Amino acid sequence: MIARLLAVGLTLTLGGCLAVGPDYLKPAAIVPVHYKEIKGWKVATPRDEAPKGAWWRAFHDSELDRLEATVAVSNQTLKADEANYRQAVALIAEARAGLFPTLNLDPSLTRSGPPAGNLLNAEVTGSWTLDVWGRVRRLIEENGAGAEATAADLANATLSAQLALALAYMQVRQADSLHDLFADTVKQYQRSLAISQNQYDAGTAAKSDVITAQALVLAAQAQEINVEVARRQNEHAIAVLMGKPPSDVSISHRDLAESAPHPPVRLPSTLLERRPDIAAAERTMKLQNAAIGVAVAGYYPDLTLSGAVGYAGDPFLKQIAGANPVWSYAASLAQPLFDAGLTAAQVEAAKAAYQASVASYRQTVLSAFQQVEDNLAAILVYDRELKVQKQAVRIAQQAVQIALNEYRAGTQNFTTVVTAETTALADEESLVATKASRLSAAVSLIVALGGGWEVADLPRLAADAPPDAQPVP
Repeated sequence: MIARLLAVGLTLTLGGCLAVGPDYLKPAAIVPVHYKEIKGWKVATPRDEAPKGAWWRAFHDSELDRLEATVAVSNQTLKADEANYRQAVALIAEARAGLFPTLNLDPSLTRSGPPAGNLLNAEVTGSWTLDVWGRVRRLIEENGAGAEATAADLANATLSAQLALALAYMQVRQADSLHDLFADTVKQYQRSLAISQNQYDAGTAAKSDVITAQALVLAAQAQEINVEVARRQNEHAIAVLMGKPPSDVSISHRDLAESAPHPPVRLPSTLLERRPDIAAAERTMKLQNAAIGVAVAGYYPDLTLSGAVGYAGDPFLKQIAGANPVWSYAASLAQPLFDAGLTAAQVEAAKAAYQASVASYRQTVLSAFQQVEDNLAAILVYDRELKVQKQAVRIAQQAVQIALNEYRAGTQNFTTVVTAETTALADEESLVATKASRLSAAVSLIVALGGGWEVADLPRLAADAPPDAQPVP
């Protein structure tokens, strides 16, 4: 009889039972048909050989490659996220255990008297709450979607840490370029100081010219020293992102790259498959949808099978040992009759949570498109700005040389030289800043496009979803 009950329970649990609650259907997102800022860009084809995973290699910088490779391995925040993922996977196994019976062995030996006697009770007991309404399977589906969302969160956190390192690295390179610029400026101002000193010694210039030239040299030296603050602080930030103390990381001196890659931009719809934060938001919707089914199952009765089999008697009486087998089996039904609206409130709360997750998903998608558009626009504008700034620097340098020549000839005052040199330095600083911004925008665009991540990288952990549920890409 026990075997028959187990067979019936297995059929009801694993056979085509009901799974109460709505099956998951992926809600539509607000997706544009084209990018507003895409003019002048080529939309990449699926065969485009963009970097996969190691997206930073598009910048062809060996130092950046070395630093980025450590982030996913040693970053302590990511280690915590990875542990959260493993915890979420364990919750799937925990929920799946609810599909099967539990067995317990509770042996006991009692001695009593007078007269002296022994009682051995050795029974295997078990119980099984059948998943007739699919509550456990919905819970497995919920935890599976939660683990997938956690995996996407881990991928997104990794991408964010890599982005932060790349942006800090660009700040280090900007500081290096500014340091070199100010060092060259100090030399230029020292030449101007020498000219003004010669003019003063020859009696053709005022002492104020010499003092002004000295002030310019000192100001440029101060700026050269000051850029070390930003460099060192960004170097420290890179060390922490790598999971190392700042004392363990040193970055060699190098100027900013002169050019930045144009990352491949696919059609807008493909962004939904290339952003881990979008994938996490979509998996969260599935989680909340499954939670509705878990709550709805509270309306339905629980069917539990229980039984026991074993031995009871005096183990020291050989003549009757083995002659006292005991067994029992039972079936019970627990139907909620009154809970003061608790189940209804839980269902409504689950539905509201699902609706909130849908809104969050759509907002995540909109924010993703904004980030892409923002960085596309930034790159296009910076490209144009760089062309103008390079011309401005070239002309400003010519103006400095002409002003110095005229000052030597005595046909121009030193104020003109100072003005020309100040303008040239400002133009060169702006050029360095724009180069850094252009590189940072390229980094941000690659990450906004998913950084080489694909939704296919997401582990499929909710394999026990009801067979009639709609598939989710």
